[in-house]
Amino acid sequence: MRIKRVFLLIGVSTFLGGCSSLFRDSEEEHIQKVYIRVQDYTGEEYRQPFGKQTGKIAEANRDVIEEATIKYFQETYKTDVKVHNMVGVLKGVKVFAESIGEPHFYTYAYVQIQDNKVLTHLIGAEDYVVQGAIQGGLYHMIFEEEFRKLDRYLESLAEEGRVTGITKEALQNAGGRGFMTPYYFINMRSAEEAIKPVYDLYLRDPDASNKELRNAYEESLFDAENLFINIQLFMSDKGAEPSEEIFNRVTKDLEEMSGIPKATYSFTLNDNLIQRETSEGSKENSFSREFPNEIIRE
Repeated sequence: MRIKRVFLLIGVSTFLGGCSSLFRDSEEEHIQKVYIRVQDYTGEEYRQPFGKQTGKIAEANRDVIEEATIKYFQETYKTDVKVHNMVGVLKGVKVFAESIGEPHFYTYAYVQIQDNKVLTHLIGAEDYVVQGAIQGGLYHMIFEEEFRKLDRYLESLAEEGRVTGITKEALQNAGGRGFMTPYYFINMRSAEEAIKPVYDLYLRDPDASNKELRNAYEESLFDAENLFINIQLFMSDKGAEPSEEIFNRVTKDLEEMSGIPKATYSFTLNDNLIQRETSEGSKENSFSREFPNEIIRE
């Protein structure tokens, strides 16, 4: 009986060990299915709910949708764009576009699809989204030197080899957040008054010079709590956890650096993985400095 009990215990232990291995393999497979290394992410994996069928219809009518999108941004926002990606959504398609030249920004429009037909005459966009994208691009234009300093700093961090940003392809195919670089994007509230005269001048005269745009800026009306620079970095090495040391160093630098753009800064440091279908990098293990504790530079 003692021998039987020993063999029974060995069998149970082996079974549980095998289950543990199966669970571990299943978890790893799930992670690989949901996430991808940020260096490998192109944004082509981006998806929206209920968009499989409309996505197929959109792809079959790509030329027509591209033409309608380019015309829409030219007529509505006096801006030339190029189309990068089309993602099916419920009853339509989300069209990701990038401005040509300056102001530079990424945005999107929607084209309706009904009864398997593409209705390009019903193309539209969320006006506050596009307006904010253009205003962010204009803000970057007129404070070029300040942004150059911020860019050099973030690029120097990447050159150290421990952190990285998202790829240019991901910006093009799944960005749409206005002025964007691999390391940050700009967005602003509609309440930001200082940039409005610049935006109005741009719509009246898209060829206005940088100097003319800068002169239109109402600096006395600027409120840093209406303009946001959202910085997001990833660890470079596969499997690396977000570094608290790097997070603290960058946070301190953003608080103390001189000559960078006036804005409210948020900062998130992620591990090496990004969600395939949502393009989200933030997770439970990420370090974040964000609302209501952002870094305000005035």
